[in-house]
Amino acid sequence: MEAIKHFADPDVALATMVELRWPDGVICPECGRTDVRFVQTRRLWECKGSHVRKQFTAKRGTIFEDSPLGLDKWFTAIWMIANCKNGVSSYEIHRGIGVTQKTAWFMLHRIRLAMETGSFLQGGPGTSEADETFIGGLARHMHKAKRKVKITGTGAAGKEVVMGVLRRGANGEASRVTAKHVPDTSKKTLHAEVRKAVAPGSRLYTDAHAGYQGLGPDYIHETVDHAVEYVRGAVHTNGMENFWALFKRAIKGTYVSIEPFHLNPYVVEETFRFNERKDNDGGRFQKVLGNVTGKRLMYKELIGHGPQTTPA
Repeated sequence: MEAIKHFADPDVALATMVELRWPDGVICPECGRTDVRFVQTRRLWECKGSHVRKQFTAKRGTIFEDSPLGLDKWFTAIWMIANCKNGVSSYEIHRGIGVTQKTAWFMLHRIRLAMETGSFLQGGPGTSEADETFIGGLARHMHKAKRKVKITGTGAAGKEVVMGVLRRGANGEASRVTAKHVPDTSKKTLHAEVRKAVAPGSRLYTDAHAGYQGLGPDYIHETVDHAVEYVRGAVHTNGMENFWALFKRAIKGTYVSIEPFHLNPYVVEETFRFNERKDNDGGRFQKVLGNVTGKRLMYKELIGHGPQTTPA
């Protein structure tokens, strides 16, 4: 409520945006000039350079571009999704800030784009856990005709795969996760993701899945067979299991149903909140807001009618 009251003043919201985007002074997004004039009555700037689109707002070149909504509504939505542990539905945003549900859904996907900050893990050798999980409907909740088509073999067929790597914290640091939607659990896929996130020479703990076999030459690789045990000293994947529990709680409790081609932005959202869990609400809000520049998501891209620019 304090955040909503604070950003209800459009001048305060604009000042916050300017401070985070241009800490050293306003810069024209077209030519980079700094001698720009602020038009107070319209809350925009005008560049003195000889080019088109001389006038620009603080939204230009960000996830907010071309949005008719005020920064007060955007900031409230960012605050909510960055700090609600189990996520926030588009219907809740729709009711809370007075926009349509369709608009709220589009807003949330644009904010998830700003939550994408890349891999946090690659660095010096450390200790990491790698694991994968399956996302999809439970067999007992399906109509028998649909269950017959989708659920075959072990029950994993027809579900989507999310693979993650957790780097355990050292010297009082918190553990951090990188995760993404992957096409399958083949050795080629899992090895590629591990090598992107884990430095050679690190200790790597996984379960006994065959897809992780063969990592020994590059890592000190140990496995735990969940058919026999879950922990053997320091060898376990409980950190990743904890992340999966949080992720699935958000899906089952808040989002309920996600199309496969939209799955990765939800992974990005949960990864951001997990990695920033030691920060406070204001800190998480500022980190998202500080990452809105240089990113754009069009509605036609979101619904699959154009090139995809959502996090991959």
